[in-house]
Amino acid sequence: MSDIPTYGLHIDGQRVETGQWMEIRNPQNNVVVARVAKGGSEHIDQAVAAAKRSFESGVWSRLEPVDRSRTMAQIAAQLAEQIDTLLAAEIMANGATVRQAAGFHVGLASGHMNYFAELAARYEFERAVPPALYPTLGQSIIRREPIGVCGAITPWNFPLVLTLWKIGPAIAAGNSMVIKPDEKTPLSLLEFVRIAEECGLPPGVINVVPGVGEEAGVRLVEHSDVGKIAFTGSTAVGREIMSSAAATVKRVSLELGGKSPSILLDDADLDLAADGILFGCFLYSGQMCESGTRVLVPRSLHDEFVARLVDRAKTIKLGAIDDWETDLGPVISGAQQARIMELIRSGVDEGAKLVLGGGVPEGPEFEQGFWVEPTIFTEVTNDMRIAREEIFGPVLSVLVYDDEEEMLRIANDTIYGLAATIWSSDNERALDLSKKLQAGTVWINDHHQVNPSAPFGGFKQSGLGRELGVDCLDEYTEPKHVYLDLSGKRESRPYDLLLSHVD
Repeated sequence: MSDIPTYGLHIDGQRVETGQWMEIRNPQNNVVVARVAKGGSEHIDQAVAAAKRSFESGVWSRLEPVDRSRTMAQIAAQLAEQIDTLLAAEIMANGATVRQAAGFHVGLASGHMNYFAELAARYEFERAVPPALYPTLGQSIIRREPIGVCGAITPWNFPLVLTLWKIGPAIAAGNSMVIKPDEKTPLSLLEFVRIAEECGLPPGVINVVPGVGEEAGVRLVEHSDVGKIAFTGSTAVGREIMSSAAATVKRVSLELGGKSPSILLDDADLDLAADGILFGCFLYSGQMCESGTRVLVPRSLHDEFVARLVDRAKTIKLGAIDDWETDLGPVISGAQQARIMELIRSGVDEGAKLVLGGGVPEGPEFEQGFWVEPTIFTEVTNDMRIAREEIFGPVLSVLVYDDEEEMLRIANDTIYGLAATIWSSDNERALDLSKKLQAGTVWINDHHQVNPSAPFGGFKQSGLGRELGVDCLDEYTEPKHVYLDLSGKRESRPYDLLLSHVD
C-alpha cells in the first residue's frame, strides 16, 4: 500500500480514516492507482453535523456576498494554476484522454467556478416589490436566503466539473455542503476541496464522503438535516432519490439520462455534420448524458452520409489516455463494457446492420482495461433497444426519415429529453424546428457546447430543475417574504374584521 497514494474522507477540514478502503483503478489497464477511505452512513452523519455547525456559525453563510465572491474567484484562479494535478487525478480514475480532459473534464472547471464567483457578487439576494395600498399601506421585501446543508451525489464521467455545477451556486448562496462522489472517481474532487480550503474556504463548508450509494448515498438523501439534494446520474437512481427525499420533503434537482437525436436536414453541410455528429456521439467514448446517440438522416442522403460517417470514424485513434495524440480512451469499468457489448449484440439480434466496430480493438495495449471500438449501426428502428436505452458507450444508431413529421415523431419518441442537435445551412429553418423538439438544450450545427450563462437540464425523464444559468442560485436559496407596515395607525388596519374597535 505504501507505493500507492491513499486518500481519506474530508470532514470539517480534516482527513478522516475509516479502516476500510476502496480501490481506484485506471480503466485503460485495470491497474490500482489509488486507495480511498470508504465512508458509510455514520460518516455521512458526521459530515452533515460539520456542515450544519459551519452553516449556523455564520463563518461562511453570513459573509457579505462580495466576500464569498472574492474567495471563490481565488479558488477559480488556483484551479487553473493546478490544472496538471487535477488532470492526473481525473484521468487516472475515469479514463478520459488527457486532450479531452484538458478541454472539457478539467479545462472547464476554472471558468465555470469564476462564473459562479461573479454570480455571488451580483445575484439579487434582496429586492423590494411595489408597495401594497390595500387593505393597508405596506412594503414587501423578498429575500433569497441559503437553504442550509445541501447534499450532492455526483457521477464518475465528469467528477470535477459536474460537481462544481452544484458546489458553485450552493456556496455562492452561503450554504454548506456534503458531497458523495462516485466511488470510482473521487480523486479530483478531493484535490479540489484541498485547493478551496487553501484559498480560504472555511472548514466544514464542503465535506466529501466517498462511499457506495447503497450506504452513504442513501443516508445523505434520507438525512433530516439536509435541505436539498442535487444528483447527476441515471434516471433509475434519480427516481429512487426523488422517492426517498419525499419523506423529509427536501428539495431535489436531478440531471439524468438522455437519448439525444442528431437531426440531419437535407440542406446540411455534410462534411461539417459528419464530424460534428461523431464528436457528439463518440467524445469520451459516448459516456456523456447528452451524447447524440441517434442520428436521423433523410432517406435521400442515407447512403452517402453513412459512408462519410464510417470513413471519418475509422480515423479515430484509440490508445493511452496520457498521450496527447490519442482520440478515444476506454470506458469506465468492466461492468460498463459488458453492458455496452450486450446492447451491441441486441442490436444485431433485433435486425440492425453493424457497419463499423462492435467489438474490442485488437492489439496488446487493449488486452487489459475496458475498451470498446467506435460502433455504428444502420437499419435501426426506434423500437430497438439500441435506439431506446441509454447505452453510455461509443455506439451510434442511424435512423431514416422521409419527411419532417416522421422525423419529429422519431426524435421525440423517447422517455428522455435532455438535448438535441440540428444540422442545417438554413438558420431560420433550424430555429423553427428547435421549437418542436422536446429537449432542454438544442444545438444548431454543433454539439456539447455548454454555456455557464445558460441553463442545462432536461424535459421528461431527463431530469428535474436546471443547473448553470443566470438563475442557478435559485435552486439553492429559499425565498422569504418580509412585510413592513407603513400605515402606522390602528384604525387603518383591518382588525375590525375580527375585533371591534375600542376607543
